Amino acid sequence: MLTVEETKGVTEAAHIPQQRGEPLVDSAVRYAEERHWDVFPGTWLETGDGLERCSCGDAACAAPGAHPFREDWAAQATGSPVAARRLWGRHPRASVLLPTGRTFDVLDVPESTGFLALARMERMDVALGPVACGPARRMAFFVLPGAAAKTADLIRGLGWSPAGLDLLAKGEGGYVVAPPTRVGGQGSVQWVRRPTHANRWLPDAEELISPLAYACGRDAAAARAR
Repeated sequence: MLTVEETKGVTEAAHIPQQRGEPLVDSAVRYAEERHWDVFPGTWLETGDGLERCSCGDAACAAPGAHPFREDWAAQATGSPVAARRLWGRHPRASVLLPTGRTFDVLDVPESTGFLALARMERMDVALGPVACGPARRMAFFVLPGAAAKTADLIRGLGWSPAGLDLLAKGEGGYVVAPPTRVGGQGSVQWVRRPTHANRWLPDAEELISPLAYACGRDAAAARAR
């Protein structure tokens, strides 16, 4: 059970700022231009018979309109705003996907865990990078590249078992779905902490791993107690 202080912090951290609605192409170009992130277009949603389906054609698609549509997506990813505008010019409804392991890695946790960790980080005055959350109720903390290779050792160093915590690190060969992409009828990916000039310099995984592991451990203990 959370203390009164922690509950207050979670409530404050859980406020997601109003998301501005902008065309997907504008978001992709802005990520490439302002953050120097590589971007690539994914699948998109198609409407027929009053239903929305993923452009991949799989009726049982787990992430409709929000996954790569080409096997060579890693080679297609670009950090050029001009190239990004050209790619989305061909597929204007395509989702915005960001490859990990290049300019950033991502630490991925359940949404409830993420908000608890955010509350602790704010009290500890931890410098944060951008943070996103999606309709799958997962939260992505953007950190410096290389996090995926050392996260398990960092968790062990804190006395936790990596297998016992729902804390995933995405690095080279992975990707994340970026706002304002909509995942089928599930909802849109949103920024909890927007990319701004203030968080241009990303934190190292070592700076976030302790509050994230603690929050994951709290959630795991609570689940076992139920």
